[in-house]
Amino acid sequence: MDNDIKSSERVVEISAAELPLHCPTAEQMVWNAHPRVFLPIEESGEALCPYCGTRYVLKGGSRGSGH
Repeated sequence: MDNDIKSSERVVEISAAELPLHCPTAEQMVWNAHPRVFLPIEESGEALCPYCGTRYVLKGGSRGSGH
């Protein structure tokens, strides 16, 4: 059931103002759940945390080709 998988997946949309991206973020209630890891999101527009599996999506997509 694809709906079950999608409902359990955590997706967080972030803005360019929130860069550099690290997980967990200070706003998350589990800010101390795993070591802080910085995630490269600027080039592709998406990043996946290797610890908790949270998928981050950059609002407006990648920033790698324009500047």
